[in-house]
Amino acid sequence: MKILIQGGRLIDPASQTDRVADVAIAAGRIIGIGPVRPDFAPERVLDARGCWVVPGLVDLCLRLREPGQEHAGMLETELGAALAGGVTSLVCPPDTDPVLDEPGLVDMLKARAQKLRQARVFPLGALTRGLKGEALTEMVQLSQAGCVGFGQAEVPIVNTQVLQRALQYAATFGYSVWLRPQDFWLGQGVVASGPLATRMGLSGIPVAAEVLAVHTALELLRGVQASASSSGPGVRLHLCRLSSAAAVALVRQAKADGLPLTCDVSAHNLHLCDADIGHYDTRARLQPPLRQPSDRAALRAALADGSIDALVSDHNPVAADAKVQPFAEAEPGATAVELLLGLALQWAAEEQVPLLRTLEVLTAGPARVLGASLGTLQASLGRVSEGGVADLCLIDPQRAWTVAGAGLRSQGRITPFEGRELPASVRATLVGGQVVFEAAALPGQA
Repeated sequence: MKILIQGGRLIDPASQTDRVADVAIAAGRIIGIGPVRPDFAPERVLDARGCWVVPGLVDLCLRLREPGQEHAGMLETELGAALAGGVTSLVCPPDTDPVLDEPGLVDMLKARAQKLRQARVFPLGALTRGLKGEALTEMVQLSQAGCVGFGQAEVPIVNTQVLQRALQYAATFGYSVWLRPQDFWLGQGVVASGPLATRMGLSGIPVAAEVLAVHTALELLRGVQASASSSGPGVRLHLCRLSSAAAVALVRQAKADGLPLTCDVSAHNLHLCDADIGHYDTRARLQPPLRQPSDRAALRAALADGSIDALVSDHNPVAADAKVQPFAEAEPGATAVELLLGLALQWAAEEQVPLLRTLEVLTAGPARVLGASLGTLQASLGRVSEGGVADLCLIDPQRAWTVAGAGLRSQGRITPFEGRELPASVRATLVGGQVVFEAAALPGQA
């Protein structure tokens, strides 16, 4: 279909573009930006006056709960929720059931997603078989099946020699390794260590659990990089969902030292702290845990200045009965992908972050993290460019809405942001030049 997006404010962080311009689309690609060619006859015109036209959002951590946990979230509903949030591309962690440690399982997931013709799904392969931290997976085969990197999801590798070998093997082929840094032994608690945890009688996870894991990964990375020139193109390390000021400081220094390193933060840790647990509110039972206000402030500043590369939803749909438990027994996780854009804009308004940087952490930033693993999509994902794929999001900046779990499209309805008013809303989402979502009445709106 030939589509003309007319009169919108085109904002593309990758090219630092911010201007009113039409966008012409044909055969799934952007064929013109600005004045439309006289011979272009659109089959549909989208009136974008008063709206922002931005690249489709890229979410680096979105659990689909399939295969294996369809009771909590199904591919159709979670991809639909992603589109409603303006997310056109997403990374799925490997902790499905069964674990994504064999090419056949990756093929099955990608085939299911492609058949639905919704958001683009990029799986992470398991770094070790069964996520057990012992034997490495066949990374080459998993990469050929479509994995964009390799990680352990929430399961730390206890044996540092295994982690070292994983980094060395990944360096041979130029793969990226994704780690959510948490020491196995110190990370056994349910909330962040501190006065609140003590007062509530809950087992704590100290900042040291994250700092030790970050420091270990960085030192191993330094060693591997030192010998990379003779053994292969080198490994890229991505640290997922940082939660502490101390970890941010380590990352800043490592980047200054030139290590091939990227990182992200979740929308939950960007906005909430341990006090938001309230009276044992299981909606705030999350991984990583919500930490002190000073940690939250450090994360906000690091995302603004570029030390943190991307903001992720950490979308993890949890069934209601898994949350109606004593706090320590409740399943961690919350629904967030439909809230990601609004939470980013709210952070930006509170911290006076420029709009281009705000949208960069949702588009060009995460696309750069994926890098060459995107293949032919690398040149156009997370940006608006002539000849690039037409993955776009139309945003109405004047249309605020109130979060109501019951009105979300995700199969998981649990969120700690229940009742919060968020700025702006997604009016339409396009993937490959097709309109795959159009807003009617939004949750929380008349």
